[in-house]
Amino acid sequence: MDFIIYIPPIAGVVGLVTAYIMYRAMVRYPAAEGRPSEIAELIRAGAKAFMSRELQLIAASVAVIAVALLLSPLGAATTASFLVGAVASALAGFLGMMAATKANVRTTTAARDKGMNTALTVAFFGGSVMGLVLASLGLLGLGLLYVVFGTDPHTAEEIHGFAMGAGVVALFYRVGGGIFTKSADVGADLVGKVEAGIPEDDPRNPGVIADNVGDNVGDVAGMGSDIFESTNGATIATVALATVLVVEAGDAAGVNIGGSMVPAMSLMSLPLLLSSLGLLCSIAAIFAVKASAGRAPATALRIGTFAAAGGFVILSLFLMRWVGVGFGTWWAVLVGSVGGVIIGLSTEYYTGGKPVRHIARSGETGPATVIIAGLSVGMQSVVIPIFTIGAMIFVANLTSGLYGVGIAAVSMLATVAMTMAIDAYGPVADNAGGIAEMSAMGPETRVITDELDEVGNTTAAIGKGFAIGAAALAALTLINAYIAIVSERIDGFSLNISDPDVLIGMFIGGSLPFLVAAITMNAVGDAAFEMIEEIRRQFREIPGLLEGKAEPDAVRCVDIATKAAVKKMLLPAAIAVLSPVIVGFGFGAESLGGFLGGALLGAVLLALTMANAGGAWDNAKKYVEQGNHGGKGSEAHAANVVGDTVGDPLKDTSGPSMNILINVMAIVSLVIAPLLTS
Repeated sequence: MDFIIYIPPIAGVVGLVTAYIMYRAMVRYPAAEGRPSEIAELIRAGAKAFMSRELQLIAASVAVIAVALLLSPLGAATTASFLVGAVASALAGFLGMMAATKANVRTTTAARDKGMNTALTVAFFGGSVMGLVLASLGLLGLGLLYVVFGTDPHTAEEIHGFAMGAGVVALFYRVGGGIFTKSADVGADLVGKVEAGIPEDDPRNPGVIADNVGDNVGDVAGMGSDIFESTNGATIATVALATVLVVEAGDAAGVNIGGSMVPAMSLMSLPLLLSSLGLLCSIAAIFAVKASAGRAPATALRIGTFAAAGGFVILSLFLMRWVGVGFGTWWAVLVGSVGGVIIGLSTEYYTGGKPVRHIARSGETGPATVIIAGLSVGMQSVVIPIFTIGAMIFVANLTSGLYGVGIAAVSMLATVAMTMAIDAYGPVADNAGGIAEMSAMGPETRVITDELDEVGNTTAAIGKGFAIGAAALAALTLINAYIAIVSERIDGFSLNISDPDVLIGMFIGGSLPFLVAAITMNAVGDAAFEMIEEIRRQFREIPGLLEGKAEPDAVRCVDIATKAAVKKMLLPAAIAVLSPVIVGFGFGAESLGGFLGGALLGAVLLALTMANAGGAWDNAKKYVEQGNHGGKGSEAHAANVVGDTVGDPLKDTSGPSMNILINVMAIVSLVIAPLLTS
């Protein structure tokens, strides 16, 4: 069955072709001429300008790391894998973002001319391109590297560089995009809505275009690269665990997994095969959403989610029987898929259920109680996802050992094309509402775009919870792979909590998520300060701007956010890439193992708290704006706007940065593991 190694790259090609078909179908929908298209072009140009600046910085950083890898004992093969991963990740984010900036004005036009069903289809098609491209490029790039290096257990380590390349790009995309989008959002809201008293997305506000640009660079390109890195990191780590098992078995024809003898080739190829199956199930689910466009948007998207996950779980059983993997390992697939759903539903509750109404009501007594209530919700929201991750690890390990934990992580991420399609739909719908407001399309159009946007806010919150859970399992799998590879080279290697070296590493690792969170929050605050001053200046110095008789200088605001993002993301990137190298070579392999454990726990707990508190504050503000507790203009509304402003950098910058931080640390550790021989 040697031909199974060619299935992943073939599936990648199928996915890319489908993405192109979806893109062509989306751009065939008309874009309203005049003001709507002009606004959309400003958003598109701002996004391209930011991405161009960011890609220049990424290219320089990737070149430096590539030279270091080439000169190290890791050699040319790992360097080549690193470059392929970096290019694939950068391309996935860029293509997805460009598709989203084409879909936004077409969604607005469809809402005005055709109604809800067509608008949902256009917005979802725009998001689907992102989902399909990131899943397909991962399978194509990693699948080809696997064909070249991965089938031989003694050379499989060469593919680890792919995850490192993807991680470095994801770090820049996610952190840089998060700083950009929140500096623009906070600046536009504080000056426009709070000080000037004008509506959100008002065309008089100079920061509105930058805010809409941020939705694309942060929530489409940034989120896409985040999921791309987690997906491929989990796959590579599981392949690494399989190669260790095969080597330990003496390259035998079979390895005992879950009580069954599994062929070596099947054991190593299964992670990529599951991802290929997940992509095909996602493609089918995307068309199921299209067929359900007559239903309410939330219902149609939920149908797609459950169709993809359900189809994957059922078909994976037949796939595993076909390649000779025992039934026991299928339980790891099941708990991985179910665990992802549970984490998503938990996130949906804490960012859209009763806790949100509690926060909104607390606004009647001022912003202080809003902050207290939101922090309480964020902290409480940690419990269910952490218990779920623990249960997933327990069941997967019980049935298939550490290899099963890796399979659970891969399975949670297998239908990533569908997950990301729904998540990227949100920013498209948000942009569509902004374009409708700025081009004065009327209340009928805004009713449709607002409903699409409301569903998009929920899907985005669920996507963040899913991304955190996925990053946690992916990082855990990478850490397990690191331990397995180091154990091959250092006799008696173990991570004992009573070992001072391990404890030192744990404390260092546990502190770094807090440091990076502080750096990214300060970055948003500093950039927002500059943005606020610029918006105030324009309101003050441009005659007739607040009266709607003059045009704001939106380009200046985009430039401020771009410069801040490019400058401020360098330090978090350096910490993520260099800290494992310093700890590993400075303190030893045991300290690096403890470092990764401490960083994993700190990052996951912080990420869940920040993302869910921020999402709850955001939706509490929207709940008040719907007419509850006095509605817009009330004291409760002003208090909840403060909560939303505080939550913005938490949920869209610092929280998501934790996913990338722990995964990049784990990937770098895995890459340098062969060099830690003593």
